[in-house]
Amino acid sequence: MIGPLQAAIIDLDGTMVDTLGDFTVALNRMLDQLRLPGIERASIARLVGKGSEHLIRSVLAQVGAAPSFYESAWQSYQAHYRAINGQYASVFPGVVEGLRILRGAGLKLACLTNKPTAFAQTLLAAKDLAGYFDVVFGGDAFERRKPDPLPLLKACEALGSMPASTLMLGDSSNDAAAGRAAGCPVLLVTYGYNHGDPIRAVPVDGFVDSMAELAGWLPSVAAR
Repeated sequence: MIGPLQAAIIDLDGTMVDTLGDFTVALNRMLDQLRLPGIERASIARLVGKGSEHLIRSVLAQVGAAPSFYESAWQSYQAHYRAINGQYASVFPGVVEGLRILRGAGLKLACLTNKPTAFAQTLLAAKDLAGYFDVVFGGDAFERRKPDPLPLLKACEALGSMPASTLMLGDSSNDAAAGRAAGCPVLLVTYGYNHGDPIRAVPVDGFVDSMAELAGWLPSVAAR
């Protein structure tokens, strides 16, 4: 039986912000600079969510580039992404309402993403979301990333909450696996990326089509 919720940990890409536009522009500028073939938005959607290193290696493999391109690609991608961070991204409908619901319920909030912390902080600020969060942790904040439970456990420590009383809200099996392993209740949004796989096949406590629906879920999640 889970007691009343104390906090919530929320993923960023695919959960709060649609960043596929940013990824598409930055990655294709990187590929163009390296004189490699471009990549389509739909293909990128299946690759995001596991950190920048994984994304770049996967994109290079997708376009048939040798692994030796990685170091140059990494430097190029970082520069291009930094230059356009947030410009081709948009906040999903219902996100602000959902954050207000969570804050209104007295919950402390953490943003936990596998993208670099500095990129996450810049994006949250650009989209006027930074003020809702007590802490922000990226994929470089800890020695392991989601789906490992360590980042969630560290986020709970920072928030001063117990995992069983901390909601994990994400858009992928990565978020679900991390939340389950950490002992958190888990909700997933249905509109995210999830590596191109069907989201409702992921075993979690429930799904929301919009973060604005969280008001109806908070009592049931807290009562389990």
